[in-house]
Amino acid sequence: MSRPSALVRILAAAVAAASLATPALADVGFRVLNIPDPSGAQIEVGVWYPTDAAAKPTPFGLASQTVAAGAPFKGERLPLVVMSHGNGGFFGSHYDTAIALAEAGFVAAALTHTGDNYRDQSRATDMPNRPRQLSLLVDHMLGAWPEKDRLDPARVGAFGFSSGGFTVLAAAGAVADPTRLGRHCGAHPEYFDCALIRASGPPKAWAQTTPDRRLKVIVSAAPAIGYAFTEASLKTLTMPIQLWQAEHDRVLPKPLYVEPVRAGLPTPPEFHFVKGADHFDFLPACAPEAVARAAAICTPTPGFDRSAFHVELNREVVRFFREKLR
Repeated sequence: MSRPSALVRILAAAVAAASLATPALADVGFRVLNIPDPSGAQIEVGVWYPTDAAAKPTPFGLASQTVAAGAPFKGERLPLVVMSHGNGGFFGSHYDTAIALAEAGFVAAALTHTGDNYRDQSRATDMPNRPRQLSLLVDHMLGAWPEKDRLDPARVGAFGFSSGGFTVLAAAGAVADPTRLGRHCGAHPEYFDCALIRASGPPKAWAQTTPDRRLKVIVSAAPAIGYAFTEASLKTLTMPIQLWQAEHDRVLPKPLYVEPVRAGLPTPPEFHFVKGADHFDFLPACAPEAVARAAAICTPTPGFDRSAFHVELNREVVRFFREKLR
């Protein structure tokens, strides 16, 4: 048999390199946990993870997800991404991103924020409570969780949207100045956050959040109350940050939310400006029959393909975490 030509050897090497750069996608397991909170009720958590078990479509929230419920775990030393939803959401608000992460070899753990979810809005403006709860989730996943030995504690990232986008930045060390809320709402009483404060009241206490140094990489989509972060605290965020903004965000309109964060970071973040998108396009597309039940978040934005955008969103989020959580 003749020796392979140089071209064949080059092609073989290229294929091998591509297989290393883009691992084969795994099936996805899914479990629901309840973790203790010393300051209140247990916190509901959804966990998506790699498995060898066959996944199947399962009704979930306003759509369906293809997972293997309760399946055994696959893999060791896996990176962890904790996830924080927006106002009125729940742990499954970004299930498609969680699935994409699990397919790529991550464990994605998303919590339902106590008092700020679709069932309970009693603490909807208690923003300092959110980063505290996110750190409790990291505590549990790296500590009491029975599968903790499958995780790499040195590779922990965080993803958040809207109020969750605020949450992950605050957990990483950004500090909000509560006096800026009053000034902002005096000038913009019609904005969503100001209407929420009028309905629910301002936070009763604004405790200083201790930065969670375990968070090595941050993805923040349409972060809420970006104007409230102090410039000095934003300068402390030296970890890699991916920042997303919707062009036509009617909930958190330009230039008071994303822009102060982007301008205040010590190193320019990886910035994604989504042309044609509105605020809720960062949520996965709803099943057609669910649109009437949740019109505010499910109604399609005219001229914008939310499903196609989520292919891009999830690809870029996974790539960023994969590159930066080496």
